[in-house]
Amino acid sequence: MWQLVLMINGYFISVIGCAMFAVAGYDMYVNATSWSLFLNSALFTLFIGLSLFLSNRTSTNSISMRQGYLLTTTSWFSIGVLATLPFMLYGCVSSFHDAFFEAISGITGTGATIFSDVESLPKPILLWRSVLNMIGGIGVVVFASALLPFLGIGGMQIFQRENSDINDKFMPKFRYIAKRIIFVYVFFLLCCITCLYFAGMNMFDAVNHGFSTVATAGFSTKNSSIGYYNSPLIETIIIFFMLLSALPMTFFVMLVQNKFKHSLRTVQVLAFLKIVFISVLVMTLWLRLSGKIDDILQAFRYAAFNVVSIMTTTGLSSTDYLSWGAFAVAAFTIIGLIGGCSGSTTGSIKIFRWQVITAFLRQTLALAVAPRRMVPLKIKQFVLGNEVVVSVLIFTTLFFLVAAFLILLLTLCGVDAFTAFAAVMGCITNVGPGVADGIGPSGNFVMFSPFVKYVLAFAMLLGRLEILTVLVVFTRSFWRK
Repeated sequence: MWQLVLMINGYFISVIGCAMFAVAGYDMYVNATSWSLFLNSALFTLFIGLSLFLSNRTSTNSISMRQGYLLTTTSWFSIGVLATLPFMLYGCVSSFHDAFFEAISGITGTGATIFSDVESLPKPILLWRSVLNMIGGIGVVVFASALLPFLGIGGMQIFQRENSDINDKFMPKFRYIAKRIIFVYVFFLLCCITCLYFAGMNMFDAVNHGFSTVATAGFSTKNSSIGYYNSPLIETIIIFFMLLSALPMTFFVMLVQNKFKHSLRTVQVLAFLKIVFISVLVMTLWLRLSGKIDDILQAFRYAAFNVVSIMTTTGLSSTDYLSWGAFAVAAFTIIGLIGGCSGSTTGSIKIFRWQVITAFLRQTLALAVAPRRMVPLKIKQFVLGNEVVVSVLIFTTLFFLVAAFLILLLTLCGVDAFTAFAAVMGCITNVGPGVADGIGPSGNFVMFSPFVKYVLAFAMLLGRLEILTVLVVFTRSFWRK
């Protein structure tokens, strides 16, 4: 079981090592005295990655479900551990728990940070944080598009139908999907970076924010995030690419291949865009009618950017939306639980699962009135199987149970209840900033104890890897022959 898992782990770790080499090259260009720190990190990471890959090299076209679970959990954890090396060697943090929190936040696309003054950080470290966002974004899309349907986590098995034209073996399917997703992802990155540069950002900031936007990750090079630029054009560009990145990457693959068809992915795209429009409209009206912002266009500008950012679990901000009052705090908590589409770079529960729950609720209400009626369970014209509904309900129930347990755990560590709630929900949904003072859009997570930071890092991994994928590895039945 372990040979294939260790080989693929070694491959992923080697990719991280190559990314460190790239940042070392940039470090050499801007600061010739410290580039060796990144080079040392790269050499050590590559040594581990290549050792695992070469010593366990095997040829196979299939992967078992047990290997799939184990591969997912171990690869993300090992990458997170090794990604701490630049933070540690550069001296930006004084402890492993801070470096681990920042690295996990970067690779999972959460965007929560322990740095109170990111503008004082060396440019290579800022770039490394964004590179982690970029790599994590690609990783989660491939994971969601290729591995989740195979594992059947949270109802995702229904999307196997859209890839029925390729080999049933996992490895050929993995390579088939990965190549096309990477093409679309890199295209979006280049377009976003180019647009931001011509909109007024310098190239360094454009690259960093391009990585962060397309990965819907949230790391910024400025303490006040996108609010630093105070530019409607920059905000519009980022809104556009956050929305694109919140759609399934396979949706764009179908468009590129001219194989567009009405499918479940198309249905969830339309539902997502509808919810975004309604949410922005409601928040705009609230800001105007409550007197928070007098100018309706200004209210729309702030509402659009921050609503899209939270719903796509990006976490970038153009202003401190916690000052908008209790309604806004509650609204952002709710839309943060919605998330984007399945197969996108976003986190949280995601639109498709809410569509399944809504369809199940409609069926239940209809049967409560007329128990003898034949009421099909479907989303639009697509009929859902019972196994999909059960999988979605299990995932959603587990999501809130785990969140509740982690909130209680944080309160036992001395964190007040509301801050514990905000921190856990911000991390497990991969939104990043919480809805409590101190950890909001203008705050950070440095105040927490080492144990709390480890708990929140674990919450990020759980949220990014769809919870059940991680928890199943810790069960006794998983290791039973």
